[in-house]
Amino acid sequence: MVSDREIKNAVAVLRSGGLVAFPTETVYGLGADAANPEALKKVFAAKGRPHDHPLIVHIADAVQLANWARAVPETAHELAKTFWPGPLTIVLRRAASVSDLVTGGQDTVALRVPSHPVAQALLRAFGSGIAAPSANRFGRVSATTAAHVRSEFGDAVDCVLDGGAADVGIESTIVDLSGEQPTLLRPGWITAQQLKDALGMPLAAPGPASPRAPGTLAKHYAPQTPLLMMEADLLLELAASLARQGKRVAALARSAHQPLLSGVVWIAAPADAAGYAHDLYDNLRKLDAAGCDTILVEMPPQEAAWAAITDRLTRAAAGSPAPDAT
Repeated sequence: MVSDREIKNAVAVLRSGGLVAFPTETVYGLGADAANPEALKKVFAAKGRPHDHPLIVHIADAVQLANWARAVPETAHELAKTFWPGPLTIVLRRAASVSDLVTGGQDTVALRVPSHPVAQALLRAFGSGIAAPSANRFGRVSATTAAHVRSEFGDAVDCVLDGGAADVGIESTIVDLSGEQPTLLRPGWITAQQLKDALGMPLAAPGPASPRAPGTLAKHYAPQTPLLMMEADLLLELAASLARQGKRVAALARSAHQPLLSGVVWIAAPADAAGYAHDLYDNLRKLDAAGCDTILVEMPPQEAAWAAITDRLTRAAAGSPAPDAT
């Protein structure tokens, strides 16, 4: 586990305007002092991230909400009491002091209290907000280990805190409480039903007037290798067809049953949603590094527990060309 000395060093890096990658329970974040515009610019430069794409500010506890939001409705307090620390991001009306670099120029700010002990230790020692998108190049597969961060950025990050593999493995749920009705902007491990139960009201779907939120572009979380989603029987058929043509195929399936042909790299993912999510980005990175022509992914079950996984895979597959299987 990360030592007190490493935490002190990371705090010093943040206070000097540097970048610190750190673990959360969802994925690793690429952190900078949320009140330092020059440090925030380094985040965008390192990731290749558009400046209108907002950042999530990580805080140590709900008491700090008032430092970043000018209005904190009772719904925010209720969700914070129920789900924080944890994988939930709440969008509120921004305080006047919050940088446009954090908000993407919007009138809202995204806030979260992570539960990972290393993230908590860092935030408490730093004493203020840390703006931290996922620690990967913009639009690519998120990082869930310190090794992923180092392979992605090399020396571009001043400090990497190694807290082991992220427990959840996919990014936080994002709910907008800045308007009249709570709105689910991004699905995550905390489900829409859990939010509905906590609030006592249903959540709206995002519309044209909803705030922009991280990780919600049509194409996101994507490996460099084209990725296609399909049902299990079609995946087996297409993998075999492409392999017979001499093409290399990578597959992420929910079964160990695979074509007995050379040129097929096969990962049998965990059958349960929690295990699948935990391994998802590590599995996609392994398949992306296999040097294949295509990644084929078995369609997840159409169940509420799999909604966030389906969201991530759908965005990863967006725009990928279908392989020629003739």
